[in-house]
Amino acid sequence: MRYGVTVPNIGELELLLTMGREAEAAGWDGFFLWDHIRFSDAFDVSVHDPWVALAALAATTERLRLGPMVTPLARRRPWTVARETVTLDHLSRGRLIFGAGLGFPPDVEFGSFGEPTADRERAERLDEGLAILDGLWSGEAVTSVGRHYRLDGVRFLPRPVQRPRIPVWIAGMWPNRAPFRRAARWDGVFPIAMVGGGPIPIPPDLFAEAVAFTRSVRTSEEPFDAVVQGAPDTEPGDYATAGASWWLLTDDGGPGWEEQLLGEIRNGPPR
Repeated sequence: MRYGVTVPNIGELELLLTMGREAEAAGWDGFFLWDHIRFSDAFDVSVHDPWVALAALAATTERLRLGPMVTPLARRRPWTVARETVTLDHLSRGRLIFGAGLGFPPDVEFGSFGEPTADRERAERLDEGLAILDGLWSGEAVTSVGRHYRLDGVRFLPRPVQRPRIPVWIAGMWPNRAPFRRAARWDGVFPIAMVGGGPIPIPPDLFAEAVAFTRSVRTSEEPFDAVVQGAPDTEPGDYATAGASWWLLTDDGGPGWEEQLLGEIRNGPPR
């Protein structure tokens, strides 16, 4: 199992970059930033663009896998994301992992800006956007006429460093099945539990259910990652037994979270 860190894109920007560099020095395998544009109606917090921050980390690290965890692709233009991801893959010399999902909470992430909040429409935009990304990454001309996006013979160069493509991990809230059918078509799954109308880190038994279901509907024989996040007091071994290939240390962004998480990062991965 590999070990990474996933960090809210809030707080002091230089401290976020320090966390990434310290993660590499301490032997972690990956460092991922949340991709929220706005966190809550209830309080104000400093929010940083994860893509700019990841570019800074790509230029100042050598080994860490990097990426957004996760990008709500439905609120982005997929052709813009195609340019950004390929540039970041080249800047990092092939270390990018692209995490994608519907985004949560929709009223804050989408509704605040007049964007559609309905799950069905966001899911349609996500699926169309992922197909466009895959096509544009190929370096071949892409013609696509969907319900939400249209491309007419568009070709993007350069291709990503990674072949056959930049790995795509799909997040989903278990026990909803649709996100896990989507994940089965890509390169990894990132299950989150839905409790009381909101997401929480998923316990090992539910994680095992989600991963087993995803693998049962998967048709490709290519390598496939099962990714889980956990707090410092979580036992990673329970998730390894449940089928995890990546365990990501995280924090909820509560008071004093930065220094606490930085200390855990410096302790190194719990191998």
